[in-house]
Amino acid sequence: MTNKQTADGGEFLLTAAVRKNLFTPEDFTSEQQQIAATTEAFVNNEIFPDLERMEEQDFALVVEKMRLCAKLGLLLVDIPEEFGGLELDKATSMLVAEKIGPTGSFAITSSGQTGIGSLPLIYYGTAEQKQKYLGKLTSAEWIGAYCLTEPDCGSDPLSARTTATLAEDGSCYLLNGVKQFITNAAFADLFTVFAKIDGQHFSAFLVERDMAGLSIGNEEKKMGLKGTSTAQVVLENVRVPVENLLGEAGKGHKIAFNVLNIGRLKLSATVLGAAKAGFAEAAKYAVERKQFGQPLASFGAIREKLADMLGSLFAAESLLYRVTGLLDARIAALDRAGNDYYERYQKAIEEYAGECAIAKVFCSNTMALVADEALQIHGGYGYIKDYPVERYYRDERINRIFEGTNEINRLLIPSLLFRRADSGVLNLWEQVATVQTARGNDSPEEADGNALFGPEFSLLARQKETFLLLLGALGARRSEQELSLALGDMAITIFALESSVLRADKGFAKASSRKRLLLQAVIRVAAFEAAGRFQLAANRCAAYGVEESELVALQESFAPLGAYLGVGLLEAKQKLADAASESGHYLF
Repeated sequence: MTNKQTADGGEFLLTAAVRKNLFTPEDFTSEQQQIAATTEAFVNNEIFPDLERMEEQDFALVVEKMRLCAKLGLLLVDIPEEFGGLELDKATSMLVAEKIGPTGSFAITSSGQTGIGSLPLIYYGTAEQKQKYLGKLTSAEWIGAYCLTEPDCGSDPLSARTTATLAEDGSCYLLNGVKQFITNAAFADLFTVFAKIDGQHFSAFLVERDMAGLSIGNEEKKMGLKGTSTAQVVLENVRVPVENLLGEAGKGHKIAFNVLNIGRLKLSATVLGAAKAGFAEAAKYAVERKQFGQPLASFGAIREKLADMLGSLFAAESLLYRVTGLLDARIAALDRAGNDYYERYQKAIEEYAGECAIAKVFCSNTMALVADEALQIHGGYGYIKDYPVERYYRDERINRIFEGTNEINRLLIPSLLFRRADSGVLNLWEQVATVQTARGNDSPEEADGNALFGPEFSLLARQKETFLLLLGALGARRSEQELSLALGDMAITIFALESSVLRADKGFAKASSRKRLLLQAVIRVAAFEAAGRFQLAANRCAAYGVEESELVALQESFAPLGAYLGVGLLEAKQKLADAASESGHYLF
């Protein structure tokens, strides 16, 4: 394995959970906390009061708010210092995205600008391209848009039909095609457009709004995120100067996929912020609303919902910032000298493409859980526009579709793992063989002297063993989609639980006595949920991919590995629900 100052991508499945260090929200510096407070104040003072107008598609107001955002420096977080940016770490970038997350539509406009709208230029643009366009984007004088999806290709962008043909005089490319579901389309000034040169070589181009032949279609009438612009971008013989080719001709796939890694992570942070806000609405309403003469928060059915939401939120937050810590550590180890810095920078990010996919799936699923349960707690009022949970519910659904559908991301996780194993980066197949040889022996006990979270560390070790056992039993069938989806679900569950337990274990000693009780409670809830979810995926995987003659013996081998007693689970949920009702917001 390479660069052992930091963990390798996918390595979490092959190594013991104990004694791992990771970045957690408790590690935020005072500077990062101040940036978060500034962002939150901006959201409360400038966005929420005008959110209804923006939801009515007052796009001039949206752009005005983007420029206010720029004046605060919030669009400079990911921008290199040599171009007037702050170039802060990914943890800070995700924290800003999280704090803007509750605004829904504005959060998508903002992340579209700071993420996929600007990052292709930052990572792949020439010095001249950056000089020409980057300042306009960071000041929000210009708004950026990313044009990858087409009417006939969403999850398969490399099948794009948009073409780029070099003009006879060699001065420009002629772009023709239609791009679909383009965020910020109505008011964007600079479009990163993907097209195939001569219909073959997938490439990217920087296209200005006023270039002749570019037009914007009608606004899509969406279920949610109504304050964003989503429309087609139509290209009819658009003359794009040759100097506006972004990166190398025929290498557009690198831009498309590498930028999406950070896009997925930023979306994870955005939906985490929205989920926390949705939870707060549910917790407050459960106290205020009375039925049968008692607050809703006094009923077990509601208390269980609050506790389950907290368990998922804690796991989502823990894994998100664990991934940002991995990225920051690997980026920090890079030598900035040399013209290939951003090429190496992208490889550092690509190292954790699987973990970025995990974050996208888990965080968007957490948002789905919270939005649904928050509305349910509100009852009929949750279905009424006057209550914020109605918007959270509508806005939530798209998160499991864009930045790569959750199905695509679930498939990507094992695919990347196998690719890294086959190339020798991970010793996956050796460990599969070792586990198969030891099959039937006593299962590993990974508590390692840690009595506090010993059962959870042990559960993690047994889940990893089950994962490897199944890989060995599946053989070549593991690449079938139904099996890959189940393997992806197992990996997601392991990473989420491990991130949660490691975070609680790391921070326990410095926590207050009250916080310690809450940490113990939330880990118990998260572990019980993870044990059940993992076992379902493992059973599904075995049933799909193992011959009947071997299935019984295999399930007898790994069924005990997934056991988690959940002692004190009810008390843990009641403790979390009581604390949430008292505080009216997310607890950690």
